[in-house]
Amino acid sequence: METTAPTPTGPIGADEAEFMQAARTDDGGRFALLTERFRRELLVHCYRMLASYDDAQDLTQETFLRAWAKRESFQGRASLRTWLYRIATNACLDFIEKRRDRTPVPADLHGVGGTGTEVLYLQPWPDGQPDDPYTQVVARETIELAFIVAVQHLPARQRAVLILRDVLGWPAQQTADALELTLASANSALARARATMRQHLPDGRLDWSARAGQGLSEAEQTLVSRYVEHLENLDLDGLADLLRDDVRFAMPPQVGVWVGRAAVVQTWIDGGLDKLEPTAFRCLITTANGQPAVAAYHRSPGATTYEALALDVLRVEGGLVAEMLTFGPEMFERFGLPEEL
Repeated sequence: METTAPTPTGPIGADEAEFMQAARTDDGGRFALLTERFRRELLVHCYRMLASYDDAQDLTQETFLRAWAKRESFQGRASLRTWLYRIATNACLDFIEKRRDRTPVPADLHGVGGTGTEVLYLQPWPDGQPDDPYTQVVARETIELAFIVAVQHLPARQRAVLILRDVLGWPAQQTADALELTLASANSALARARATMRQHLPDGRLDWSARAGQGLSEAEQTLVSRYVEHLENLDLDGLADLLRDDVRFAMPPQVGVWVGRAAVVQTWIDGGLDKLEPTAFRCLITTANGQPAVAAYHRSPGATTYEALALDVLRVEGGLVAEMLTFGPEMFERFGLPEEL
């Protein structure tokens, strides 16, 4: 569990006192210095709330604008970090209320029939570098795409309560105060949120901090290397062998979810993957949301360079791909990936 719980009520800390002084004197430069260090963790918080990296960036900036506008209201009764999280949470709630398109939508499940839901606005999170200190304090399970997607199935305030309580470790009363709820209402919302999360998380697990601070497992590293080898050789049989029987495949923001090895492979064939030259692809291995990811580049016949094509983010279970989410080449820049090879 991440530890950004509020400072207990007591003497005003040095940061809080300095912030209040900056607010009284309209010292914008000092205000920026005191608040900017929280930007990355607030960005993560907004991303968990919204599932969109672009929206999270916008709402993080909105948080700082609101904090500046409300600077004189800060009395130091809570830590500066807690105050900023409260503003960020409410900014996200306002955004969700206005943007009704920021909820899961019904979708056909190709390959197995029936219907499910999709988060079409889902975007991957670009992991920090290994030496980025904040990377080490983000619990992997609370940034994984499976968690991010599951959270989107919660009503907005339940979503906020769950993240504040179970991810950030806030006390119940502090959470209730931040969201202007009664303590009973906040506790009830948390219980309902946990029950819904169990329905949407793989295997109904709630042990989101079990692997916090760890990188890719040996099994994940081995699998992603084999995935790249088979993709670069256009070995569809080899790729199929890496998929679980119940693998799920989607390409947000495009509509459609394919379930099952046969359905996924047929999608590749329908897209003409089997008709390409064996040298048509080159790949780079990276990570997204703490998960293995493969950046695929395609070379057109007669071309001398490989151009950015897609980013595949993989969820691995039991040494096989359990889920594959494919995103467009517009994601490459934010991941620090070249546009061509």
